[in-house]
Amino acid sequence: MEDVFIDVISEVRGILAHESAALTGLADHIGDNYLQAVRLIHNSSGMLIVVGMGKSGLVGRKIAATMSSLGTPSVFMHASEALHGDLGMIKPSDVLLMISNSGGTRELIEIIPYAKRIGAKIIAITHNTGSELAKNADIVLPLIYESEACPFNLAPTTSTTMTLAIGDAIAIVLTRLKDFRPKDFATLHPGGSLGRRLLIKVSDLMHTGDEMPAAPADMPLIEALPMMSRKKLGTVVVTGEDGKLLGILTDGDLRRILCSMGAGAIGAKIGDVMIVNPKRISADKLCEEAINIMETNKITTLPVVTPDGAVLGIIHLHDLLRAKIY
Repeated sequence: MEDVFIDVISEVRGILAHESAALTGLADHIGDNYLQAVRLIHNSSGMLIVVGMGKSGLVGRKIAATMSSLGTPSVFMHASEALHGDLGMIKPSDVLLMISNSGGTRELIEIIPYAKRIGAKIIAITHNTGSELAKNADIVLPLIYESEACPFNLAPTTSTTMTLAIGDAIAIVLTRLKDFRPKDFATLHPGGSLGRRLLIKVSDLMHTGDEMPAAPADMPLIEALPMMSRKKLGTVVVTGEDGKLLGILTDGDLRRILCSMGAGAIGAKIGDVMIVNPKRISADKLCEEAINIMETNKITTLPVVTPDGAVLGIIHLHDLLRAKIY
């Protein structure tokens, strides 16, 4: 059994090395055709329509989804469905990205006359540069590899990996041409945690007013625990008479202090034991930054302050969890 396990590991390594080498080889053959393809898509006033069948179709769906999520309007069109009415979605201003390893997939070939008749441009991704698809395309992006990773050289493996990588590369280059930024990504992903982390600000979630556990430095330490319980944030923010942040006291700090001071805690003030100069954040910062500060410093609360240190509120890790940001 041990020998079999070693063989499996060796096989997996070999397959990954095979596909990696194919991608490295492809990178050595990138030329002006890629520049032309990127320019064509970037300058188009229409949609990028990705067309494919079978495994190429599955990869095409991913490419179209990646393009759209990164700011290049794109849809996937199944080649078979195209021949039964979906051709109507193609407009003269559109660019077709047609994927066929053999370059001879009948359904794709039958789409070409209509696309050419209305003036839509065609970019082909194919292994066979002498194929019908390649001959009729405006731009060809060849799949350059010696064999599939499949031991029978039958199942689409290296070819689909390469196609997906080409799609990713073009999508990412287009983001740079469009000056696409994280805030743009967030705008297109409002339903996901990534989008929320890049859209929602601390001011949207922070506790203010009566919800905020704020106390003066001269408050008796013994009164801190009831305040923590009432406000349910496990923290007291210590402020000066001018409303500026002086320090912070968490329930964990309080427990340790009470254990160490014993009866001596009865006469102590919050200001005597508070954490001075705690981590803080501005209200206009993204929740993404609040998460980073909490993770880096292993804390669960952050006072929210103005540039001059006046306390505006407090944000807790639980607020980020409830908002499905963390």
